[in-house]
Amino acid sequence: MSDISVSFEFFPPKTPEMEETLWRSVERLAPLAPEFVSVTYGAGGSTRERTHRTVKRIATETSLRPAAHLTCVDASRAEVDAVAQDYWDAGIRHIVALRGDPPGGMGTAYQAPEDGYFNAAELTAGLKAIGDFEVSVGCYPEKHPESADWHLDIDLLKAKIDAGATRAITQFFFEGDTYFRFLDHVRAAGITIPIVPGIMPILNFTSLERIASSCDTDIPANLHDKFEGLENDADTRRLVAATVAAELVENLAVGGVQDFHFYTLNRAGLSYAVCHLLGLRPKTNPGAAQEANAQTVKKAS
Repeated sequence: MSDISVSFEFFPPKTPEMEETLWRSVERLAPLAPEFVSVTYGAGGSTRERTHRTVKRIATETSLRPAAHLTCVDASRAEVDAVAQDYWDAGIRHIVALRGDPPGGMGTAYQAPEDGYFNAAELTAGLKAIGDFEVSVGCYPEKHPESADWHLDIDLLKAKIDAGATRAITQFFFEGDTYFRFLDHVRAAGITIPIVPGIMPILNFTSLERIASSCDTDIPANLHDKFEGLENDADTRRLVAATVAAELVENLAVGGVQDFHFYTLNRAGLSYAVCHLLGLRPKTNPGAAQEANAQTVKKAS
């Protein structure tokens, strides 16, 4: 598994305490030399400034390569273009382009903002018009909840690629066969870009059920069984979560997958453990990295 490559996703912190948690996670995961780290963008641009600030700090204060999420929701083209131009001017060259969830949440009707980008394909084209961004996009291995069928889903992914996207990152899932079936659909349609599996280590099973329900992600029955009765047993829950995630990524790796994207939820422990089981080891002196990032956290306090 020496050719394994990983990336990590964070979200912008709301409080000083959450900021410390984020930077401890960055400190923990940075020595694994990820391909990139991404920072999410809240619904309707609600975290715009915090996302921008977090991305810029990662770019200037660490050796990591940041990717900024950007969505179409509740913003005109001019507003979105201004954010993208700010990233370009700040030296950020990688954007994760997403349509974004409807303001009312998944399951409600999506309405494109007036004078805004209609979807991620239009957004990708707009980004490429501003600068030669590397653009990653999203995809759903169990079909997007709003898609009538697989053909529409695949057509939308093709449109993103035609607009300039060079990588697709999947929504999280829990069975290797789910990913490989989706990959068969994609490759049969002539799509050749990397389809990177999104891995969600389970920090809180109740929260996971709520998120999975909103995006039609299947939770296998045996997963319910594994977490049953662990609501008040955090230590055992973490051990089970690490085992579940490790089994999934090892299944994918045996099937030839080499790139993995981890939804860390700003908690590094489980993602780090799974990466270790994949065979990844720190590329830098961990002590030096911890000291450097500790100074970063201290300055931010």
